[in-house]
Amino acid sequence: MREFMSITRALSDPNRVRVLLALRRGELCVCQITELFGLAPSTVSKHLSVLNHAGLVLSRKTERWVYYRLAGRTAPVAVREALDWVHKSLAKTDEAAADGKRLAKIMKMDLAELCRRRCRG
Repeated sequence: MREFMSITRALSDPNRVRVLLALRRGELCVCQITELFGLAPSTVSKHLSVLNHAGLVLSRKTERWVYYRLAGRTAPVAVREALDWVHKSLAKTDEAAADGKRLAKIMKMDLAELCRRRCRG
């Protein structure tokens, strides 16, 4: 029951769902996610913390930067099914397409410069 409640709580916010859709393209730095959504770094960190607590995303730290990716094949069944549900339900929406276009531009930016500017790192 606890796992289910964590997952549903994580999916209850549109920005967190948009993060999950963005991560379908692969691992992203917190600064890239911050740039994509135009939110304060602290707000993005809180959203990522909720997603991490639910087991929907995994993180790794390299130097001063933190990267996130979707949970993989070893994640619990409920997590994998929730991620599949989000993708199947929302991946073809106009909002997901717009985020995808913005993310493609962000991925071409110099990561060190982006992180210095967005996250003051």
